[in-house]
Amino acid sequence: MKKILFTATVDSHILTFHLPYLKWFKDQGIEVHVASNGDANIPFVDKKYNIPIERSPFKKANLKALNRFKEIINCNDYHMIHCHTPMGSVLTRLAARKAQKNGTKVIYTAHGFHFYNGAPLLNWLMYYPVERWLSKYTDCLITINNEDFQTSNRLHSKTLELVNGIGVDLNKFVPQTVKSKYELRQKYNFNEGDFILIFVGELNYNKHQDLLINVMYLLSKKYSNIKLLLVGNGDYFGNYKEQVNKLHLQEFVLFLGYRNDIRDLLLLSDVSVSSSRREGLPVNVMEAMATGLPLVVTNCRGNRDLVMNEKNGFLIGINDIDGFSIAIEKLYQSQTLRETFGINSLEHIHKYSLETIKKKMQKIYTDFID
Repeated sequence: MKKILFTATVDSHILTFHLPYLKWFKDQGIEVHVASNGDANIPFVDKKYNIPIERSPFKKANLKALNRFKEIINCNDYHMIHCHTPMGSVLTRLAARKAQKNGTKVIYTAHGFHFYNGAPLLNWLMYYPVERWLSKYTDCLITINNEDFQTSNRLHSKTLELVNGIGVDLNKFVPQTVKSKYELRQKYNFNEGDFILIFVGELNYNKHQDLLINVMYLLSKKYSNIKLLLVGNGDYFGNYKEQVNKLHLQEFVLFLGYRNDIRDLLLLSDVSVSSSRREGLPVNVMEAMATGLPLVVTNCRGNRDLVMNEKNGFLIGINDIDGFSIAIEKLYQSQTLRETFGINSLEHIHKYSLETIKKKMQKIYTDFID
């Protein structure tokens, strides 16, 4: 029986993004192994290895993780290895060099390089040379946005593919209706007349929620019914909470923490926003598009793959507080514009659907497991 190995830094990455593909391999009669940090019970997996990977490249624990990867890979005759996440992919490809010489195929999906247009010089000095070196040990490099795809042409992978993310489930994330919006607002104790913005993302430096809080400060001076839902946890919660308190925005900016009801929160919202400094191909934006929401997002890698300026949303400079608030105000004042952008989002999202991406990935996998 053929065996394949999926690797990532943490279990949550596998659970969040790759279960449809693990299931597909099982359905093909292929034995599925996963190696990542954690002891989660992952469906469709025949064998799970808990590897003590650390996100930081400077942690000594990663040397132990590398040796563990070597043991696992050298003791199993894997037909194919698919690695994900920065540290998970680095350690996997280093550990798989011997197996690769014996015929094991190695695929790496880059969910967003640390080096990108506008990235700090240190990122290019640290991460680009490593990726350029390791690309020689990559049979197929998959990128999920156009900028990374263009950058990858400078690398040495045997095969290069552009795949539009991990796919959004259009059976789960469905178009908003007047009825669903009204009923959910009643359920969540929002007023029918509230104008609700939503951003789903970890509270951290990269997601840049301080920009949105400053935008809300400007908008709150004009519109008493505007609200911003910040969905997610993160290290910057204290910073952002303090900023909200300082600007007296407690009634306008709501911290909802980690949620399992993203679908419903999108269905009751008016506009989806993103203030990110960089993205791979953001799932939160795709899910908002599938809901039929208009978008106001920063003009960063990943966001600009999904949002067509003045077609299904607005692309705004990464630190442009005034521009961001003006864009939201345009949508606030025009239901017709909101509806037009929403319709365009619904048309555009099909190329990013789970079914479309699964077909693309299945073709890539078939090329390497036959």
